[in-house]
Amino acid sequence: MAFDYVSVEEAIGRGGLRMVVVSGIPSPWGEAAKGILHVKGIDWTAVRLAYDSETLKEWAGQRSGPVAIYEGERPRDRWDDILLLAERLAPEPPLLPRDPADRALAFGLAHEICGEGGLGWSRRLQLVHMGLAQAGGFPAPVAKYLGRKYGHRPETGAAAGGRVVELLGMLASRLKVQRDAGSPFYLGNALTAVDVYGAAFMGMFVPLPEAQCAMDPVTRKVFETRDAATEAALDSILLEHRDRIYADWLELPLSL
Repeated sequence: MAFDYVSVEEAIGRGGLRMVVVSGIPSPWGEAAKGILHVKGIDWTAVRLAYDSETLKEWAGQRSGPVAIYEGERPRDRWDDILLLAERLAPEPPLLPRDPADRALAFGLAHEICGEGGLGWSRRLQLVHMGLAQAGGFPAPVAKYLGRKYGHRPETGAAAGGRVVELLGMLASRLKVQRDAGSPFYLGNALTAVDVYGAAFMGMFVPLPEAQCAMDPVTRKVFETRDAATEAALDSILLEHRDRIYADWLELPLSL
């Protein structure tokens, strides 16, 4: 679904679904939220995150993205709250299984990708740690800002790489089990939000080609930073899944 960027003042005056997103960078949390809305065919209005806008902070409650705001309801900034809002606004096609056990598994897998301590969170800390050590990753000023915002400490930064490797291994193993059972998805035999999250977050390790995701060369270099252990854990099945989900279900090129 196409979306328009408008000013925060115009967005406040509109009804329907508005979402604050990070612009110019393929933030996986934002790209996954966009992907979920695309799969469900939900129209929405985009607002670029402006860190210096007091109006935006007052309206959205923070200076980060994505933040989804539907009509006069409270802002939703957590990945699971945005997913549940999308499920309510457009129940079909469902991106969460109806079976309670499968639904619980979907939330568990999604948390390990999107949640605090999950793949994206740990990869961000890994890139912060690398940047502070001048070993690639985020440029030092960005690394310092993100480190303060997301609780980087020497010990958490040093442990982030190991957590990334564990989670990449878990996700690859999950896809292989599913493949052997005849399914191309993370769960069951149909697309779920886990597949959208898995596809979007692979961009933190191997960005989509420039023709599909044009981005600043410095940002691309940051996301391409991989140490030996991360490189070894990045099984080809993870990227094959990413490419298939984008080709079959999501929108390319990305609109940043």
